[in-house]
Amino acid sequence: MRSASSVLAPYADLVRPSLSTGFDYEGELAVVIGAGGRYISREDALSAVAGFTVLNDASAREWQRAATQWTPGKNFDATMPIGPELVTPDEVSVEDLAITTTLNGAVMQSARTSQMIVDVASCIEFFSSFTTLLPGDVIATGTPGGVGFARTPPVWLTPGDVIQVTVEGIGTIRNTVVEDKPAPAGWRWRPAASATGSL
Repeated sequence: MRSASSVLAPYADLVRPSLSTGFDYEGELAVVIGAGGRYISREDALSAVAGFTVLNDASAREWQRAATQWTPGKNFDATMPIGPELVTPDEVSVEDLAITTTLNGAVMQSARTSQMIVDVASCIEFFSSFTTLLPGDVIATGTPGGVGFARTPPVWLTPGDVIQVTVEGIGTIRNTVVEDKPAPAGWRWRPAASATGSL
């Protein structure tokens, strides 16, 4: 779950939280809900979709592991760029599209939507089982291998980096990483240093 304050424009500066040294990228296909509803079956799933777009589910890994839920690591301000366009289901099939993430021009993630563990229709069926999907809701469908924390050594986003995510047939987002304003002097709460290790 993400707060509205974490959402970012597709070409805006991506803000690395000042309280994180393990800021990571996650290139993803995003599903934007149109009609929405509750108990939407796989067979009817696409009728609930307004369209598809591109998303970077950037995560502060040590905050993601600070509790039993991942919410803290996903909700720093200006950490989820999304866009640039909404492509409707009649314009594109998302069954087998390339997803590519580059960092400073180097390919970090490269996969296809046909490799997703859970397909789009199943995601909609699952989420609508326990909550009503509303127009404008966004489902981030998950990220391919190649994220920074899983690399040896880990690759973290730092100020000045340029991170780009492309979904074939849908679009590209491109963001430059900048540093957040510092926390107040003496701010106490920080996750354990070991929290940036493997999941």
